[in-house]
Amino acid sequence: MALFLVLTMAHIDIGSLDPKATPETPWRQVFPLFRGVLPLGLLLAILLLSSAASAQQQSPDWQAQVRKYAEAHDWTAALNVVDSQVKLYPQDMDILAWRARVLAWSGDLSGAEKTYLTIVNTVPNDPDNWMGLGNIYLRQGRTDEALRALDRAVELDPKRADLSEAHARALRAAGDLQQARFEFQRALNLDPSSQDATVGLASVRGEPKQELRLGEDNDTYNFAGDNHAGWVSLVSNWTPHWTTSVAGNFFEIFGASAGKFVGSVTGRSRGWGALTIGGATAHDNGVIPRTEAFFDLDHGWKIGETGPIKGFEFVYGQHWYWYATARILTVNGSGILYLPKDFTWSLGITGARSAFPGTGVQWQPSGISRLGFPLARWHERALSGNILFATGTEDFAQVDQIGSFSSHTYGGGLRFQFARYQDVSAYAAYQKRTQDRTDTTFGMSYGIHF
Repeated sequence: MALFLVLTMAHIDIGSLDPKATPETPWRQVFPLFRGVLPLGLLLAILLLSSAASAQQQSPDWQAQVRKYAEAHDWTAALNVVDSQVKLYPQDMDILAWRARVLAWSGDLSGAEKTYLTIVNTVPNDPDNWMGLGNIYLRQGRTDEALRALDRAVELDPKRADLSEAHARALRAAGDLQQARFEFQRALNLDPSSQDATVGLASVRGEPKQELRLGEDNDTYNFAGDNHAGWVSLVSNWTPHWTTSVAGNFFEIFGASAGKFVGSVTGRSRGWGALTIGGATAHDNGVIPRTEAFFDLDHGWKIGETGPIKGFEFVYGQHWYWYATARILTVNGSGILYLPKDFTWSLGITGARSAFPGTGVQWQPSGISRLGFPLARWHERALSGNILFATGTEDFAQVDQIGSFSSHTYGGGLRFQFARYQDVSAYAAYQKRTQDRTDTTFGMSYGIHF
């Protein structure tokens, strides 16, 4: 192919440089003229360039290879392909940016961060690299650093919708919803077809701060009449740091009517977690505690996005129940593992200290394990479930749960979010106690956010 191009060019040069030459002109007569127009070195250069172009067309596209390996989650192979290109062109920051992307996709956020820092220090005026670095910081929970990087990206190119979207996500993570709304709206103005900007704007439009929930619970025994309860609660998230909760409960227990009011306040700190303090007062009628007091300490840790455990939360609490004829103190601790695909697994242990007039103090242990999992999702609708197993006494808010007995409890529940701000939940459990006694519990609740 290369030789044909050379000969063709030679023929064209012949005709243009020697008007007397014709196709019938002997080759030896023309060759001196040809050699003068196209020296031998130029012929060899054309031949080599043509061969190189042909070889390049035959070699596979390395970027396509990287994408193929990435889709298969073969990160080692993907990095090998990129690293081979980095060795060939060590000063090419675009290739190094590919390496940073692959590291980010594989979950190596520390490696991706180091690579992006190398790039932005070498090429400080490329908004794509600043956006990549900002997204890495955001995934690491370093919102302040993410905002600085994305500020720089938007400053370099304020007309790009994807940069404004990334900036808005960082502002949302930092809790600045007003500015996040502005950035999402600007991204939508730049690209009206952007689904990410549309969804993002909806996510920061006046999220509801109140949750009103109504519920009812039922217990059926094989040794006594049925018990029933109804309740209504209101949870108010006044600020990101303060939440209050109030609830009214109404009981029909062993033929006696009772009611109580419960209130609590929760304070949150990014460094310390959450502290909840509350209490209750009741018209007890001898079947529920007259007064209650409690507190909970809650702290969570984010572990990672790609490992088997995404996060861990620990809750420690104490609860005092004062009955007319007994005093109960429960000390409980529970841990919650946040698993991939929105699964959760919790394990709780409770020690209960009971004191009755004329008897000694007794300690009784109990434990509960619960697995939560998603079942289906359609747009704003979602269905999730849970199953549980418990041993010992779990609920000391009713008179039938205090005393000395052991039990095994099996149960589960479903939660259906049928609208963005509305859901309904249902549960059922079966408890087998000593002395061949059983308790079947079931109930449901409806919640609305506004």
